[in-house]
Amino acid sequence: MSIASGRRPLPTKIELIRIKKSLQVANSVHKILEDKRDVLLRKLDEIIEEATMSRDKMWEPLSEAYRFLYNTYLKVGPTTLESIAMTTPSQIDVTTDVKPIVDIQVPTLKISEKKSELTYGFAGTSSSLDTTTMMMRQVLPHICRAAEAENTIFRLAKELEKTQRLINALEYVIIPSYKDSIKFIASTLEEREREDFVKLKHLKAIMEQRKEVTL
Repeated sequence: MSIASGRRPLPTKIELIRIKKSLQVANSVHKILEDKRDVLLRKLDEIIEEATMSRDKMWEPLSEAYRFLYNTYLKVGPTTLESIAMTTPSQIDVTTDVKPIVDIQVPTLKISEKKSELTYGFAGTSSSLDTTTMMMRQVLPHICRAAEAENTIFRLAKELEKTQRLINALEYVIIPSYKDSIKFIASTLEEREREDFVKLKHLKAIMEQRKEVTL
């Protein structure tokens, strides 16, 4: 009989034993989930700190790179800069992988270490463009690490929410239902034992009376 159905369990000793075992399992699962929740919280704190550091390392050089890009725009003009941009590859080589964190598969990103050649000549350009290109390439790993950390935060937070829902279900629904069922069966069996005792006592008295009459 399922506790979740809301119906009273069968008041038998076998059912009492079964529910007691189920309660033990539920308590064990509850402890495991609490431990998992604590680990997830610690990992979340670590990854949030890591994401903050990655963003800090990203924004300053990225802002500096855009400053040099603005200077390049002023020096070479929009037409030259746009023609150079058209020759620049629109994609970069990124290696993806996964790593487990608290049984959660988290994607990782790594930019290829292969050195990319410049796609423009030095004639008609400015040294600020070279600096911009170099700084943009240097900031890309920080962008990847920030994206990786924020994605990990999202996945850990989602798993934490799921774990907390299971803990709440055990604490407020499943475990109380098992305890109520155990209490109901135990009290019913005790009442039956009292009734059986009274019946046996009454039967014994009748038998003793009949014995006295025959004597």
